[in-house]
Amino acid sequence: MTVLPDTGYTPTPGELASIEAWFAAYDAHSAKREVERMADLAVFPLNLVSDDSAGNGASAQWDRQQFIETMGQVMGDGRDDITFESTRTPVFLSPAMAVVFTDSTMTMTMDGQTQQLRYADILIRRDGTWAFQTMLQGGWGDNLR
Repeated sequence: MTVLPDTGYTPTPGELASIEAWFAAYDAHSAKREVERMADLAVFPLNLVSDDSAGNGASAQWDRQQFIETMGQVMGDGRDDITFESTRTPVFLSPAMAVVFTDSTMTMTMDGQTQQLRYADILIRRDGTWAFQTMLQGGWGDNLR
């Protein structure tokens, strides 16, 4: 992970490691299309911010069921394994809040197709455990209506 220059709150090595571990778990569930396990790592209602095909900003709040239904449709039936190679830049606002910017390459291992992703997540820490509360990524807006 890349760490920004010393401005604002500076995370400890343990805090950085805890964010890395959270994303490792989330990515493992994503690769296996374990949508309900992915939902276990969120705080609901979950905020989503995106843009739509007309170029307008869009936002929504999903409950757990909406997340599971939509992500299940988006991620498909699981006939092809998915791998992720990601570079993440966490920006800690406090010991309990972080905005994490991600540049990722998603590869469908069966056919070798790749897709470049850039997104951000807002994570909060509650009772020592991280959870994502807001997802920001372009191109999802048409699914947010």
